[in-house]
Amino acid sequence: MSLLDIHVLGSPILRETTTPVAEVTDDVRRLIDDMFETMYAANGVGLAAPQVGRRERVAVIDVGEGPIAIVNPEVVAFSGSQRGEEGCLSIPEVFADVDRAAHVTVRATSVEGDPFEISGSDLLARCLLHEIDHLHGKLFLDYLSVLKRRSAMNRWEKLRQEFPGNRRTLSAQEIGEHNSRPDEEL
Repeated sequence: MSLLDIHVLGSPILRETTTPVAEVTDDVRRLIDDMFETMYAANGVGLAAPQVGRRERVAVIDVGEGPIAIVNPEVVAFSGSQRGEEGCLSIPEVFADVDRAAHVTVRATSVEGDPFEISGSDLLARCLLHEIDHLHGKLFLDYLSVLKRRSAMNRWEKLRQEFPGNRRTLSAQEIGEHNSRPDEEL
Protein backbone atom coordinates (compact mmCIF):
# COMPACT_ATOMS: atom_id res chain seq x y z
CA MET A 1 0.00 0.00 0.00
CA SER A 2 1.07 3.56 -0.52
CA LEU A 3 -0.05 7.06 0.29
CA LEU A 4 -1.49 9.00 -2.61
CA ASP A 5 -1.43 12.75 -3.22
CA ILE A 6 -4.81 14.36 -2.66
CA HIS A 7 -6.03 16.70 -5.40
CA VAL A 8 -7.31 19.99 -4.01
CA LEU A 9 -9.80 22.54 -5.24
CA GLY A 10 -8.60 23.85 -8.59
CA SER A 11 -7.59 20.42 -9.90
CA PRO A 12 -9.82 19.77 -12.93
CA ILE A 13 -10.40 16.10 -12.05
CA LEU A 14 -12.52 17.13 -9.05
CA ARG A 15 -15.16 18.47 -11.46
CA GLU A 16 -15.20 15.48 -13.81
CA THR A 17 -17.69 12.62 -13.79
CA THR A 18 -16.08 9.27 -13.09
CA THR A 19 -16.23 6.14 -15.23
CA PRO A 20 -18.06 3.04 -13.99
CA VAL A 21 -15.81 0.13 -13.07
CA ALA A 22 -16.48 -2.80 -15.45
CA GLU A 23 -14.89 -5.39 -13.15
CA VAL A 24 -13.33 -5.30 -9.69
CA THR A 25 -9.77 -6.37 -10.52
CA ASP A 26 -6.61 -6.57 -8.43
CA ASP A 27 -5.75 -3.06 -9.70
CA VAL A 28 -9.07 -1.73 -8.36
CA ARG A 29 -8.48 -3.51 -5.03
CA ARG A 30 -4.99 -1.97 -4.83
CA LEU A 31 -6.50 1.46 -5.49
CA ILE A 32 -9.03 0.87 -2.70
CA ASP A 33 -6.26 -0.20 -0.28
CA ASP A 34 -4.20 2.90 -1.16
CA MET A 35 -7.27 5.11 -0.76
CA PHE A 36 -7.98 3.71 2.71
CA GLU A 37 -4.34 4.23 3.72
CA THR A 38 -4.43 7.82 2.41
CA MET A 39 -7.79 8.58 4.06
CA TYR A 40 -6.64 7.26 7.45
CA ALA A 41 -3.30 9.09 7.23
CA ALA A 42 -5.18 12.35 6.52
CA ASN A 43 -7.63 11.68 9.38
CA GLY A 44 -10.53 11.54 6.98
CA VAL A 45 -13.78 9.62 7.09
CA GLY A 46 -14.28 9.38 3.33
CA LEU A 47 -12.32 9.62 0.10
CA ALA A 48 -13.37 9.31 -3.55
CA ALA A 49 -11.17 8.30 -6.48
CA PRO A 50 -11.11 11.76 -8.14
CA GLN A 51 -9.59 13.13 -4.94
CA VAL A 52 -6.52 10.99 -5.60
CA GLY A 53 -6.47 11.76 -9.33
CA ARG A 54 -8.34 8.68 -10.54
CA ARG A 55 -11.43 8.42 -12.73
CA GLU A 56 -12.84 5.14 -11.45
CA ARG A 57 -16.25 5.27 -9.74
CA VAL A 58 -14.85 4.19 -6.36
CA ALA A 59 -15.03 5.62 -2.84
CA VAL A 60 -13.97 4.52 0.63
CA ILE A 61 -15.59 5.41 3.95
CA ASP A 62 -15.01 4.79 7.64
CA VAL A 63 -17.09 6.82 10.09
CA GLY A 64 -15.99 4.65 13.01
CA GLU A 65 -18.14 1.65 12.16
CA GLY A 66 -15.49 -0.12 10.06
CA PRO A 67 -14.18 0.37 6.52
CA ILE A 68 -16.62 0.44 3.62
CA ALA A 69 -15.56 0.38 -0.04
CA ILE A 70 -18.18 1.25 -2.63
CA VAL A 71 -17.70 0.63 -6.33
CA ASN A 72 -20.21 2.11 -8.82
CA PRO A 73 -22.48 3.39 -6.02
CA GLU A 74 -25.92 4.80 -6.68
CA VAL A 75 -28.42 6.27 -4.26
CA VAL A 76 -31.62 4.22 -4.39
CA ALA A 77 -33.55 5.83 -1.51
CA PHE A 78 -33.27 8.79 0.84
CA SER A 79 -35.44 10.48 3.41
CA GLY A 80 -35.45 13.12 6.10
CA SER A 81 -33.18 16.09 6.39
CA GLN A 82 -30.15 17.01 8.45
CA ARG A 83 -27.94 20.07 8.55
CA GLY A 84 -24.33 19.65 9.56
CA GLU A 85 -20.84 20.97 9.13
CA GLU A 86 -18.84 19.51 6.28
CA GLY A 87 -15.32 19.85 5.10
CA CYS A 88 -13.30 17.93 2.57
CA LEU A 89 -9.82 16.45 2.27
CA SER A 90 -9.65 18.29 -1.07
CA ILE A 91 -10.49 21.67 0.50
CA PRO A 92 -8.58 21.57 3.80
CA GLU A 93 -9.51 24.01 6.56
CA VAL A 94 -12.71 25.17 4.83
CA PHE A 95 -15.99 24.20 6.49
CA ALA A 96 -19.66 25.00 6.04
CA ASP A 97 -23.08 23.74 7.08
CA VAL A 98 -24.71 21.62 4.38
CA ASP A 99 -28.23 20.18 4.19
CA ARG A 100 -28.31 16.48 3.32
CA ALA A 101 -30.75 13.59 3.62
CA ALA A 102 -30.83 12.11 7.12
CA HIS A 103 -31.21 8.52 5.88
CA VAL A 104 -29.92 7.00 2.65
CA THR A 105 -29.73 3.62 0.94
CA VAL A 106 -26.98 3.04 -1.61
CA ARG A 107 -26.57 0.14 -4.04
CA ALA A 108 -22.95 -0.64 -4.97
CA THR A 109 -20.46 -3.34 -5.79
CA SER A 110 -18.16 -4.65 -3.05
CA VAL A 111 -14.39 -5.06 -3.18
CA GLU A 112 -15.08 -8.75 -3.89
CA GLY A 113 -17.16 -7.79 -6.94
CA ASP A 114 -20.54 -8.62 -5.38
CA PRO A 115 -23.57 -6.30 -5.44
CA PHE A 116 -24.79 -5.06 -2.05
CA GLU A 117 -26.90 -2.35 -0.44
CA ILE A 118 -25.94 -0.22 2.51
CA SER A 119 -28.27 2.00 4.51
CA GLY A 120 -27.05 4.72 6.79
CA SER A 121 -28.20 7.63 8.90
CA ASP A 122 -26.60 10.77 10.27
CA LEU A 123 -22.82 10.88 9.62
CA LEU A 124 -22.80 7.71 7.50
CA ALA A 125 -25.59 9.09 5.30
CA ARG A 126 -23.76 12.43 5.01
CA CYS A 127 -20.50 10.71 4.11
CA LEU A 128 -22.08 8.40 1.52
CA LEU A 129 -23.77 11.36 -0.18
CA HIS A 130 -20.63 13.53 -0.02
CA GLU A 131 -18.44 10.83 -1.60
CA ILE A 132 -20.99 9.93 -4.27
CA ASP A 133 -21.17 13.64 -5.14
CA HIS A 134 -17.40 13.55 -5.73
CA LEU A 135 -17.93 10.75 -8.24
CA HIS A 136 -20.19 13.11 -10.20
CA GLY A 137 -17.88 16.13 -10.05
CA LYS A 138 -19.83 17.87 -7.31
CA LEU A 139 -18.37 19.44 -4.15
CA PHE A 140 -20.00 20.42 -0.87
CA LEU A 141 -19.40 24.06 -1.82
CA ASP A 142 -22.02 23.64 -4.56
CA TYR A 143 -24.74 23.40 -1.88
CA LEU A 144 -23.91 26.76 -0.32
CA SER A 145 -25.65 30.06 -0.88
CA VAL A 146 -23.78 32.61 -2.96
CA LEU A 147 -22.64 34.52 0.13
CA LYS A 148 -21.48 31.42 2.01
CA ARG A 149 -19.73 30.06 -1.08
CA ARG A 150 -17.97 33.40 -1.57
CA SER A 151 -16.84 33.35 2.07
CA ALA A 152 -15.56 29.77 1.74
CA MET A 153 -13.73 30.63 -1.48
CA ASN A 154 -12.12 33.69 0.13
CA ARG A 155 -10.83 31.42 2.91
CA TRP A 156 -9.58 28.93 0.32
CA GLU A 157 -7.75 31.64 -1.67
CA LYS A 158 -5.66 32.36 1.43
CA LEU A 159 -4.72 28.67 1.75
CA ARG A 160 -4.30 27.47 -1.83
CA GLN A 161 -0.67 28.57 -2.21
CA GLU A 162 0.19 25.83 0.30
CA PHE A 163 -0.72 23.27 -2.40
CA PRO A 164 1.49 23.68 -5.49
CA GLY A 165 0.08 21.97 -8.54
CA ASN A 166 -3.28 21.63 -6.77
CA ARG A 167 -1.95 18.62 -4.86
CA ARG A 168 -1.80 17.90 -1.16
CA THR A 169 1.09 15.64 -0.21
CA LEU A 170 0.63 14.44 3.33
CA SER A 171 3.44 15.58 5.57
CA ALA A 172 4.91 13.57 8.41
CA GLN A 173 3.22 16.02 10.79
CA GLU A 174 -0.23 15.38 9.26
CA ILE A 175 0.12 11.61 9.21
CA GLY A 176 -1.32 10.10 12.34
CA GLU A 177 -2.38 13.33 14.04
CA HIS A 178 -5.73 12.97 15.76
CA ASN A 179 -8.41 15.19 14.32
CA SER A 180 -10.69 16.70 16.96
CA ARG A 181 -13.44 17.44 14.38
CA PRO A 182 -14.52 14.07 12.99
CA ASP A 183 -17.01 15.53 10.48
CA GLU A 184 -14.53 17.78 8.79
CA GLU A 185 -12.71 15.51 6.41
CA LEU A 186 -15.24 13.80 4.19
